[in-house]
Amino acid sequence: MDRIRIKGGARLKGEIPISGAKNAALPLMAACLLSDKPLVLSNMPSLADIAFMTNILRGLGVEANSEPGVRPGDGSTLNLSARNIASTTADYDIVRKMRASLSRAWATPRCRCRAAAPSARGRSISI
Repeated sequence: MDRIRIKGGARLKGEIPISGAKNAALPLMAACLLSDKPLVLSNMPSLADIAFMTNILRGLGVEANSEPGVRPGDGSTLNLSARNIASTTADYDIVRKMRASLSRAWATPRCRCRAAAPSARGRSISI
């Protein structure tokens, strides 16, 4: 959609804050596991899946702090640090609560993600 046409007697003016997209935020949050450097994500939407992912990362040992937006409607700022990973297994009770949005975001044709799993003979199998 390129534009929204509104018909009426008075011209509209003002600002509407728009927070970030969930399907973009979740993979960026997971990316904090790839580095021991701090990751700062701004304009984060206030959604249940973001809270679930934050809890999953905390369960793995990631330090996560959230700061609210400056104005009402602004997204929050999320500070993540994966310096001290304590576990590599996510808590299933939290994972099952999330919708399949993360897997849908990664299953798009433009994403060429690969994972390797060891086979019984010690070889790597691409999935």
